[in-house]
Amino acid sequence: MKNSFKAEIISLHAQLCSGLSDPTRILILYRISETPSNVSDLAAALEIPQPTVSRHLKVLRERYMVNAERKGQSVYYSLADERIIQALDILRAVLADALENQAALFDTEDW
Repeated sequence: MKNSFKAEIISLHAQLCSGLSDPTRILILYRISETPSNVSDLAAALEIPQPTVSRHLKVLRERYMVNAERKGQSVYYSLADERIIQALDILRAVLADALENQAALFDTEDW
């Protein structure tokens, strides 16, 4: 594999991960995995101002994590790939295990 191709893959990987680095974007991804939604629907469901939702959707679009489809006056957002949610679920499982291990340390330590 050429170095320039490897570098591009690594760069895209980092961009994708940076798209997942904000809690609001994670909430948006989980919400649209349930049902495609427009900005107004997302703002109401997540109790977040519309401009904030729009800003986060822009980041997710730029990282190819969501698709946008115009229906009449509204744009509806959906997941570009279901594996994004699978990856988030795996990360949650890793975190849950880490927290369990940490809690077990506290339970067994002598104070």
